[in-house]
Amino acid sequence: MTRQQSRHAWLIGASSGMGLEVGRQLREAGWRVTLSARDPERLAAAASELACEYRVLDVTVPENVADAARALYQANPAELVLVNAGDYEPMPIEAFDTTLFARLNAVNYLGPVNVLGAVMPLMRDHGGGEILLNASAAGLRGLPRSAPYSAPKAATIHLAEALRPEARRWGINLRVINPGFVRSRLTDKNRFTMPGLMDVSAAARRIVRGIGRSGFEISFPRRLIWPLKLLRCLPYGLYFRLIERRVLAS
Repeated sequence: MTRQQSRHAWLIGASSGMGLEVGRQLREAGWRVTLSARDPERLAAAASELACEYRVLDVTVPENVADAARALYQANPAELVLVNAGDYEPMPIEAFDTTLFARLNAVNYLGPVNVLGAVMPLMRDHGGGEILLNASAAGLRGLPRSAPYSAPKAATIHLAEALRPEARRWGINLRVINPGFVRSRLTDKNRFTMPGLMDVSAAARRIVRGIGRSGFEISFPRRLIWPLKLLRCLPYGLYFRLIERRVLAS
């Protein structure tokens, strides 16, 4: 990506991890960056590290999102909005927890819904731009022990698919990011070997390189993404037999 001195990116869910690293790399490329997250102390520290602006924001509260979006677009409209807020907790069927489903759905699906509802009209009125929703490779196919996480991620992908054609008429390039396993405090909860595990710097580079392109999806690494996409094409009977033998047996 070439150096863009005047461009402004609003990164939501960016007080640590991949979101913060994307902010760091955009700053190095000359972007103006505004960080948002719900923890004021961590967010202020992150913004200080990057020498950038910040706005405290909880994506699960629609009024909070709407107020922050209006204030940001009045001050300095963003050409890029990245929604990276997310939460994760593995759940085997023996520990089925409806409260966990509600919590992860509020952040991982309704969070992007709230941001889109607030941002898209503002972005349209300011000449368009790009919105990236960080979904997940886990949203490509339902996998055991991840139902509370993979279901809202799949919903986020479908949300973007449904809205993209209409958003284009508003001058908005609505896209998704489907990363595989990226080392973080969330993936540290996993107790299995994670194929293609990446560090946040490498993952952020993939995202930054993809900004401004026309394709719908930024996905990586290929050695994980393409097998998962192949699984989407399998008949259900074959898919479930494969999962029972390879995943549940482990």
